[in-house]
Amino acid sequence: MVSSDALILAVFIVAAVNVSRYISTLRTLLVVMRDCDPLLYQQVDGRGFFSSQGNVQKQIRLFHYIRSHRYDNHHDEVFIAKCDKVRKLFVIASVWVLLFFVAIFLGL
Repeated sequence: MVSSDALILAVFIVAAVNVSRYISTLRTLLVVMRDCDPLLYQQVDGRGFFSSQGNVQKQIRLFHYIRSHRYDNHHDEVFIAKCDKVRKLFVIASVWVLLFFVAIFLGL
């Protein structure tokens, strides 16, 4: 039988790996965005996105841009692919983090 501590540790490791994949893909999206759509890059504060002085409203703007699929009509295929990947990884990472907190609070 698997102990509950081992199960919580395994869920935490999977959640941490998925969050790091999401952040890494988001960084590459910002690099691609800087090259193919400089105006959008400035609108989402691409240079200061991961800094402590980053503007949260501009980060939320990128979240809504990706959530509403406004990138579908973009001219660059790489940008569209990166946006799709960021969207999918965000959902996966969110589910794993939520599962981790549920496992902790339910005491599995």
